[in-house]
Amino acid sequence: MGAAAEMLGVTPSFLRALGAAKLIEPKRSSGGHRRYSRYQLRLAARARELVDQGTPVEAACRIIILEDQLAEALRINEARTTGD
Repeated sequence: MGAAAEMLGVTPSFLRALGAAKLIEPKRSSGGHRRYSRYQLRLAARARELVDQGTPVEAACRIIILEDQLAEALRINEARTTGD
């Protein structure tokens, strides 16, 4: 967690807050260390951008979840449209 936090320029507590808000749920190593995927790190970086702009953490997480859902819906719609 410390390495991920340092890489993103955030505190470990910020990453824990993202986990509590259900934005990211890291895997655990056999030693119990949190392991973040690249995708999760991108989500955390996006959350940091929103928080830096003054958005509360909980709201930032909800925005990111909605952005992700919209992107997926657009991908599905595009696949259906081009599949005809």
